[in-house]
Amino acid sequence: MFQFPTSLHSLWRSIALTTVIALTCLPASAAELPNIVLLMGDDHGWDETAYNGHPHLKTPVLDEMAATGLRLDRFYSGHPTCSPTRTSFLTGRHPNRSGTFAPGWTIRPQEISIAQIMAKAGYHTGHFGKWHLGPVKADSPTNPGKMGFHEWLSHDNFFEMNPMLSRNGGPPVKFEGEGSEIMIDETIRFIETSKKKKKPFLAVVWFGSPHEPYSGLEKDLALYDDLPEEYQQRVVKLTSNKTGKQVKRRLDKVLRERYAEITAMDRSIGTLRNYLKKEGLRENTLVWYCGDNGVPASGEAALTLRGLKATMYEGGIRVPGIIEWPARIPKPMISPVNSVTSDILPTLCDLVGQALPDRPLDGISLIPMIDGKMTERPSPICFWGYDYVNLRSRNPKPWFKPDEVVGTTPLVKILNGRFTRHFENYQQPEITEQDYSGSRSILDNRYKLVIDGGKEPGKELFDMREDPAEKNNLIKDKPEVAKKLEKQLREWQESVMKSVSGADYKD
Repeated sequence: MFQFPTSLHSLWRSIALTTVIALTCLPASAAELPNIVLLMGDDHGWDETAYNGHPHLKTPVLDEMAATGLRLDRFYSGHPTCSPTRTSFLTGRHPNRSGTFAPGWTIRPQEISIAQIMAKAGYHTGHFGKWHLGPVKADSPTNPGKMGFHEWLSHDNFFEMNPMLSRNGGPPVKFEGEGSEIMIDETIRFIETSKKKKKPFLAVVWFGSPHEPYSGLEKDLALYDDLPEEYQQRVVKLTSNKTGKQVKRRLDKVLRERYAEITAMDRSIGTLRNYLKKEGLRENTLVWYCGDNGVPASGEAALTLRGLKATMYEGGIRVPGIIEWPARIPKPMISPVNSVTSDILPTLCDLVGQALPDRPLDGISLIPMIDGKMTERPSPICFWGYDYVNLRSRNPKPWFKPDEVVGTTPLVKILNGRFTRHFENYQQPEITEQDYSGSRSILDNRYKLVIDGGKEPGKELFDMREDPAEKNNLIKDKPEVAKKLEKQLREWQESVMKSVSGADYKD
């Protein structure tokens, strides 16, 4: 069995060695480079697919992808909330390294994104949908264009039906229709442009669904008219589509709309797959779907995992994960190996023969998994909810000028009296012990240590192979395992704090 490194130096060396070993079967020329489509749902948790056993949801397209491609049964979002996970998706790094601590916190412009790397490899790159890493306006230092995308039709935050979107940083324009369908229509248009340019394409599609407030087409709503009566007895809080403020509604009515959004997103992915097949592109196009975090409280029903969005338990960070690529994955596969959104950048770098960024990464290449050769992850995955409330209380210096973080794309939900979003990110003050606090966890091939994961401070240890629902705390039964994991977690945190202080940007 693989022995996990006891120091960060050896851990990184192990990751680098794994990547070198995995550099096989690389494309010989630009003409053979695979096209790549990276899809991500918004607040779409692991339980919420039919193929994972959900009793109500209809997700036939994701079900087919899971049945014919590579099903990642233990895939994780880099953080239990949205903006941080998006940074991990783009950079291969834990979001805290970039100061992306919570929803509405930006990525930093000094980060190296997968779009920049793929553009260097000759790809035409596009972003469509939710951005949430800073404003998408033209003069934003962290808009999709500044992060390497040649084209984008994006929103500062989330969106519903008839969204207001910015094309390439221009003024927001209203697009009539269902949000997921609009995103896929734009993705297809982008692919057509890429074909004319005779370039392989990288399309990053971050859906606005199924984030609340919920809405749906009548044909999708009708599928969920007969949800169990027990949901009529519960009331949940969520945003009103009429006022933008918080309201209380019956759970069955809320779920009807949420599930309709998931089904519409699923159908839109099917539209894309059909287009790729019709155009002869599907064989050599890698399509990767995942969620950005777990299910929110407004969608809590028929869930098997512990915890919800914003928690360090499985229900907060474990999400659907599927890779479909007929040319490289000709037969169905199911992988039980732990993987995470931070793995996307190293995997794509490996695929196209581009060097990894010369800075600490937290992801690894999954090419050995795609080729059916990975049975265990060579290093643990770490999660951390940084105590940004403490950071704010210290009056830190902002990373950006005030006008650079003002959003422009309207959305339904009102916050701080506005229907648009402003963003934040700060220079790290002198590091103190308090900076290492916050909920956090570390996951190896069997055990998961959670620190301050619930309402009360404390430590919990779970055997994830025997107890995926995290019901049995083994902290007293296996103190040596917990001690080892806690040491590794602290060493990793110290590395992250060096990054968030800006050390990675000084070369």
